[in-house]
Amino acid sequence: MVYMKGVPEAPMCGFSNTVCRVLDAYGVDYSSRNVLADPDLREGIKKFTSWPTIPQVFVKGEFIGGCDVIMSMHQNGELEKLFADSLP
Repeated sequence: MVYMKGVPEAPMCGFSNTVCRVLDAYGVDYSSRNVLADPDLREGIKKFTSWPTIPQVFVKGEFIGGCDVIMSMHQNGELEKLFADSLP
């Protein structure tokens, strides 16, 4: 699940776009929620995770991080392992 600004087909910020492109590169199926359409969701997800920025990525219900964390995991190979370990 990606809580983002916009939708995967039309991200409304560069960070949301980057996260979507990285996830697309792995070919993973993911859902998204546009936090710009729901200000309560936008603030609520930040409080829930204690993470101040959007986008926010969850894998199998576990909060992974934002764009910087996803990019770091992508670059060091951790993201590929995470997705491989998450397959049924």
